[in-house]
Amino acid sequence: MSVVALIPARYASTRFPGKPLTSILGKPMIQWVYERASLSKQVERVIVATDDERIAEVVRSFGGEVEMTRADHPSGTDRLAEVARRLDASIIVNVQGDEPAIDPQMIDEAVSPLAADASIRMGTLSTPILSREDYLDPNVVKVVTDSRGFALYFSRSPLPFVRGGESLGFEELRRRANPARHIGLYVYRRDFLLELSCLAPTPLESCEQLEQLRVLENGHRIRVVQTQLCSLGVDVPADAAKVEALLRSLGEG
Repeated sequence: MSVVALIPARYASTRFPGKPLTSILGKPMIQWVYERASLSKQVERVIVATDDERIAEVVRSFGGEVEMTRADHPSGTDRLAEVARRLDASIIVNVQGDEPAIDPQMIDEAVSPLAADASIRMGTLSTPILSREDYLDPNVVKVVTDSRGFALYFSRSPLPFVRGGESLGFEELRRRANPARHIGLYVYRRDFLLELSCLAPTPLESCEQLEQLRVLENGHRIRVVQTQLCSLGVDVPADAAKVEALLRSLGEG
């Protein structure tokens, strides 16, 4: 079984242009992601997938591997699929390019179910929600699973909804509902990733603006591993300082 981590990286971001190249403790963010993904025990190869030569040049400068892609991909999944078609790999890991503090163990945890069970074609991660603010925040994606750990639904709304929950303290609400935050790290069997890239957007996906719902709406399963680890992404420029503080607390800077 060969496992390749792909990091999709775009320069043209509406909220944060040039985000992959922003400096985090003196290194470009894409380098942090690349180096931390390389520490995964399961991953044999790490590749940045980009349509921008500025990003490619930086990746080459620190000795990283890069693959150029078309510029007209509607999603990161399509960008990964273009590169995956050129690879001889069993499993593809989608590592987000704006997660410079990602713990390599999170990648290992996500890959493990696919390594152990050939019937599982896609996996991802979740982590417990620890505050009411996150439970109510539409920018925090929630997931609920069945008794075997497969996703039933993803939503930006509070999930699961607890009837009468507004009158409960959050610890009691957590005890009843065990709400979980979805972490946007995905693992695919290569053939399944190529299959997904050919599927059209679906109604629930369009409503929630969550691409993973396309998988569920087409009748496929996603194995969700709950981790006690959590990363911190960079969505807007102000997030860079928060990530720097986290990395320093981990002894990285």
